[in-house]
Formats: sequence, C-alpha cells, structure tokens
Amino acid sequence: MKTKVQNISTFIGCHTNYEKSNLVLFGIPFDGTTSFRPGTRFAMQAIRSDSYGLESYSPYLDMDLEEQNIFDGGDLELALGNTEKVLQTIENFTVELLDDQKKFLMVGGEHLVSLPTIKATFEKYPNLHVIHIDAHTDLREDYLGEKLSHASVMRRCHEFLGDDRIFQFGIRSGLKEEFEWAKKHTHLEKFTLKTLPEVVAQLSNMPVYITIDLDVLDPGVFPGTGTPEPGGITYRELLQAIGTLQSLKHIVAADIVELSPQYDPSGASTAAACKTIREMLLILSK
Repeated sequence: MKTKVQNISTFIGCHTNYEKSNLVLFGIPFDGTTSFRPGTRFAMQAIRSDSYGLESYSPYLDMDLEEQNIFDGGDLELALGNTEKVLQTIENFTVELLDDQKKFLMVGGEHLVSLPTIKATFEKYPNLHVIHIDAHTDLREDYLGEKLSHASVMRRCHEFLGDDRIFQFGIRSGLKEEFEWAKKHTHLEKFTLKTLPEVVAQLSNMPVYITIDLDVLDPGVFPGTGTPEPGGITYRELLQAIGTLQSLKHIVAADIVELSPQYDPSGASTAAACKTIREMLLILSK
C-alpha cells in the first residue's frame, strides 16, 4: 500500500510511520475543473517545503506536532484529464485509510476533491455532518453544464448527506439561486463565522467533517488563490474559528483546499496555509 512507504519530503513534525500513526496527512494535486485561475495542484509541494519555516509547536493550542503520531502519506498519483477517474481514485484511497481506523487531513487541490473524501467518510459515518468554511456557496447544480465542478461540490455532497447536514460559514459569493436554495437545505451564514460556536455546541457529539477553503480569507491576507473574493475574514478570525472547532468531540476528518502558491510570490499565503494545516492536524490529534 502506498501509504506504508515513508516519504523523504514530509510536512514538519509528521514523521511517524503508517502503522503507528492514528492520523494521516495527504495531498491531492488536482485542479482540473478550476473555473478561473489554475494552480492548486502545486499547493502541497510548496506547503511541505515551506512548513520548515514554521515551528511544530502551536502556542494557540499548546500542542506540538512532534508529540503526535502523524504520517505524511505524500500526494496521490492521478489520471489528469479524467475527472471521474480522479474522484474514484481519491475515494478508494480514503476508504483504505478509514478501514485502517485512521483519521485524515487532506490538502488540495481545488475544492472538488473534497467530494470523494466526504463521500467515503459518510459511508463510514452515516450520521456525518459537514462544517464548510468558504467564500463561495459551491451549491450550483452545474457549472457551464458540468455537474462535477469545484463550484458545485457542496451541492453534490448534499445529494447523499441530505438536508440540515451542511453548515456553511463566511460565504460571500454565489448565484442568487444558490443562496435561495440554501435557505431550504443548508445552514448558511453570510460574511462571518459568528454562529459557529452555536453550531459546534449543536454538533458536539456528532461525527463531523471540516472542509476549509482558504479563499474564505480576505485576498489582502491571502492573495494566493485561484478565485480571490474581497470582503473576507482575517487570519486571526480563522484561528479563532479553529479554536472553537476543537470543542467538537468527534471530528473524524478534515480538508484544506484552494491554495495556489504561484499567485503570491511573497510566500505569505503558503505560510498561512502551513499554519492552518498545523492547527488542524493538532485538533484532529486530540
């Protein structure tokens, strides 16, 4: 199995071998349906390299990656140009992890890659709820006739999750019909994350999957993304949200998507992604 081979290049602090790990980090280098600026396929390569400019210790959570059992499973090898085959490869890999009783943090890649990881997690945890932090609704029925798109990933997830299972925060972009559809089918908070503590209390004992699209951050903070959307949250607000999420008792998996490192030559966006990954790995380790 690919995940049993230790990588030479790993994210800082993720040095445990597969057998001893209880949490697996892996990347999905896919941006085949990106609707504006491509480049998220290069995210994990930049993240692993730049993570060594970050300490493994989090002063926010008072935890250290070096004290956890985390395996970096590398990046999946994907058949680019065949979206359905890519999604099936991701789902098969995720099923293997879950069958081995591993939690995971997946790093994209564009947001469509969350669909197979959420689907596989739902199959293991039928009462799964999803917390979705993003600038965009991602609730289109299709994008230019294509149902498998990063603009429709939450709509596809709703098809198996059903009503009242998707909780969306920070949303500030989408078609009018997406916002109208959400009123009947999801919990959607526009612009902010103010109701997140209430939702966390509501879902305290439920199995929860967390998906964070980094374009929820204002492009003044995080320009390195394919679909920048002005009016976003600050990085401090994102850290506060992650601190709130640690109150959940049953986070089973998570993902972080949509870094395109080449659009921020300063490296600040990649640094923000690295720090977010560190914090999410630590709350998943609890």
